[in-house]
This record gives sequence, C-alpha cells and structure tokens, in this order.
Amino acid sequence: MAEPDDLERLKALDARINQLKKANTPEPSRPSGHHMANHAWRMVTELVAGLLIGFGIGYGLDVLFGTIPIFLVLFVLLGLVAGIRVMMRTATEIQAQNEKAATAAKNEGD
Repeated sequence: MAEPDDLERLKALDARINQLKKANTPEPSRPSGHHMANHAWRMVTELVAGLLIGFGIGYGLDVLFGTIPIFLVLFVLLGLVAGIRVMMRTATEIQAQNEKAATAAKNEGD
C-alpha cells in the first residue's frame, strides 16, 4: 500500500504534468472580424451568383424563343431562391463549425 508521503508526491507530480501540458497547448484561435467578413462576402457572392445565372438563362431563353421577358423574370426568381438556399446552407455549415469549436474549447478547459 502507498504511504501518505508517496500519495502527496504523486499528486504534486500530477499537478506539475498538468501545468506543463497547459503551458504547451496553444490558445484556441478566436474568429476575428475579418474572418466573419469573409463568411459574409461568401454569402453575398452566392446570392449574386444565383441571380446572375438565373438572369443569364432567362435572357438566353427569351432571345432564343423571341418571347417577352417571361423567362427572364421566372429564372431571376428561381436564381434568387437558389441563392438564398445556398446562403442558408452556408450559414448552417458555419454555425456547426462554430459550435464544434466551442465544444472543443470547452472540453479542453475541463
């Protein structure tokens, strides 16, 4: 059986090991304002891309068939809907990454 002196030495050794581990682990990076701005620009780009693609397809079909801008309006609206869906998917992805990082930081702190 371990003597009380040995138990104290083991506790002191464990405390020193934990202290050295904390000193050697890097601080978790926190997203800066620029990082979030990059996400915002990504979402804006996705929305505009959806609108432009819808505009291009609609205009092309109107020129091809010689119709009034019915296809243009229809495909711009579809492009808007597609752009919003992609933006929402991106927002969900970013939120999941942030939650995962917060959970990892919380687990490291324990």
